[in-house]
Amino acid sequence: MGASEIGAARTEDTTITIDYAAQGRLLNPFWACFGYDEPNYTYGRDGKKLLSELAALSPVPVYVRCHNLLTSGDGKPSLKWGSTNAYTEDTQGHPVYDWHLVDSIFDTYVSRGMKPLAEIGFMPEALSTHPYPYRHYWHPGVAYDSIYTGWAWPPSDYRKWGELVRQWVRHSVQRYGEKEVASWLWEVWNEPNISYWKGTEAEYFTLYDYTAEAVKSALPSALIGGPASTGPGWNKAANWLQDFLVHCHEGINAATGKKGAPLDFISYHAKGSPRFVDGHVRMNMNPQLADVSRGFAIVKASSFGQLPIYITECDPEGCAACGMATNPENAYRNGTMYSSYTAASFTRIADLADSMGVNLAGAMSWSFEFEGQKWFDGLRDLATNGVDKPVLNVFRMFGMMRGRRIAAGGAGDVFAAADKHSLWVMSWDYTDDDLPGEGQQRRIVVRNLPAKKVKLMEFLIDENHSNAYTAWKKMGSPQAVTEAQYKELEAAGHLQPAGTPVTMEVKDGALTIPLTLSRQAVELVQLEF
Repeated sequence: MGASEIGAARTEDTTITIDYAAQGRLLNPFWACFGYDEPNYTYGRDGKKLLSELAALSPVPVYVRCHNLLTSGDGKPSLKWGSTNAYTEDTQGHPVYDWHLVDSIFDTYVSRGMKPLAEIGFMPEALSTHPYPYRHYWHPGVAYDSIYTGWAWPPSDYRKWGELVRQWVRHSVQRYGEKEVASWLWEVWNEPNISYWKGTEAEYFTLYDYTAEAVKSALPSALIGGPASTGPGWNKAANWLQDFLVHCHEGINAATGKKGAPLDFISYHAKGSPRFVDGHVRMNMNPQLADVSRGFAIVKASSFGQLPIYITECDPEGCAACGMATNPENAYRNGTMYSSYTAASFTRIADLADSMGVNLAGAMSWSFEFEGQKWFDGLRDLATNGVDKPVLNVFRMFGMMRGRRIAAGGAGDVFAAADKHSLWVMSWDYTDDDLPGEGQQRRIVVRNLPAKKVKLMEFLIDENHSNAYTAWKKMGSPQAVTEAQYKELEAAGHLQPAGTPVTMEVKDGALTIPLTLSRQAVELVQLEF
């Protein structure tokens, strides 16, 4: 269902029907994945804080992906840049490996019970066929294409590249143990069908072959995948994904000379396309859902139809570091538009996976945090200066759910799940246009509850609940925040209840719960019995 159809579902009084006895497949925590460009933010003060929060909100280990894990440099981050200097060469051209920054990143994940989705890239300066210029200095307002420098080129020696990857995986096994590293995911490069890869399609396949052979030779149980291509709603990206799957099935492997290449999971990206129209933001979910569904169809029609699929960037648009000052369409990111869009889009993606019979393993929100930036600057992040934004609370809601999914009758804007003693119903009021307006009156009718009484709790994201942005604006939008203001904002950013828990009587297994959802609100109803 597209975004315009979602908006069309609004009515004055909507009834949502949940049959507790009609539990379906096990709940798939596909949302427990996050990523970002700047790897050195990982071990910053606010980076560590946010990663701890992400680990705590999920019932399963959270996968984390970032760019630039093999990029050359001094380890100092900036927007859309990071480096580890993992590979250099001595004066005789012999490899020199230095894992201390990569270890700092992965230590931060593993110590929190998180799992690296280790993106194998980008090209070290000493291996690049076109190393100069290498370090870019992009910032909002500068042409985006200026980021594609020496790190985006193929290696001058694929064997040296393969040995770098082999040494990295071996080092990881030595540091973290074989069992731990076998639970990670290794992904080859990022968006090679555009300028993130300056080589040809065939050269990417060669890169993949050497990389996969190196990973598997270091740890046969390791999980390798790709191609992390852009949204297949674009024909050229769709063709690239199809070609990659054919190569892995029957192409000649450049590293081994044999037929095919190892492939344990498939990854691609999906993005929406908001615009600034008549003084307000208008979201557009349709391109994102088109990317998702066409990618699902391509995978299902291939020889790898049941492999896990990771949408390793899954977002309302394409540039996390482009703030609203230069891109006014990105003003949605601070408030409840981002949270309601995320609830709606992730539910539609899960429904698409179920209806198409594919194995959706992860949909990764490419959003983290940006150390040392302005407060609420319209960057695509989950927190600003250590204070959570409303969108993070949608993932907290998802993380509270357990058991099995339940299909909802009536309204489409619902995600529900239940286990033996609990039931959760997430509902939202989403519209494409970020304009004030009436919300919705809803009723949740639950049937076949196996209890005579239930404890009802409600959690809410709206203008006045779970919303540090509103609290910050009420303070006068300060850029210099006092300690007392910080604590107030921090508390406002956490997921908040709507009222106090109440006990309700269940009659003949049925219960009716009235809701009032304001525009762009998200509410989670939790029943315990």
